[in-house]
Amino acid sequence: MLERFAPSWWRSRYAEDQLAEAVEQDVAQYVVLGAGLDTFACRNPHSTNLRVFEVDHPATQAWKLERLQAAGIAIPQSLKFAPVDFRAADTGGRTRTGRLRLRLARVLLLAGSDALPHPGILATLRFLAQLPPGSGVAFDFAVDPKLLNLRQRLALHQISGGAAAGEPFRLFFRPTELAGGLRNVGFQRTEILGAEEINARYFTDRADGLRVRGGPGQLMGAWI
Repeated sequence: MLERFAPSWWRSRYAEDQLAEAVEQDVAQYVVLGAGLDTFACRNPHSTNLRVFEVDHPATQAWKLERLQAAGIAIPQSLKFAPVDFRAADTGGRTRTGRLRLRLARVLLLAGSDALPHPGILATLRFLAQLPPGSGVAFDFAVDPKLLNLRQRLALHQISGGAAAGEPFRLFFRPTELAGGLRNVGFQRTEILGAEEINARYFTDRADGLRVRGGPGQLMGAWI
């Protein structure tokens, strides 16, 4: 049984499903915030119509480039690296000054609470809410432990201690309040996927019985 915080590959699968629909509606830009070793740009099925921007710390991007070179993986022409130190900069401000010039875009927030301090998350979401109608964002988040039962809290504690290469989760959200906050900054539609919704979407009729259990981590989609 799969019994852990929604891992990055499910977050990526959810975002990439949304992206595939968006490309059909002429969305031509995909932004991965806190990209780390995300591989979408190297397997981009929309390469002729979609530009990919990876936003991350300069040191992380340098390490990724070294790993790609060592593996013999070419950097696609559709990929643009945008170095940003999330902890030291107002991401929205840095973006508005020209580091990224976004039009219609889908954004995957991979950095999450382990890389962006609370003001950084709010500033980033406010900026993203200013993108043109049809743009959207997808990310996962840790649920407020007060809303979890004992087993779920123990699971979250175990996962948080080893998350993101030693960086524990620092921020926790109440799902309905988070959705309301997104609407307050300008997103017009939100979607929350907990374990039940993830199972219904991705695990139905699996012969091996693989399922997501518990509720410490959930997925969020928001659209303008």
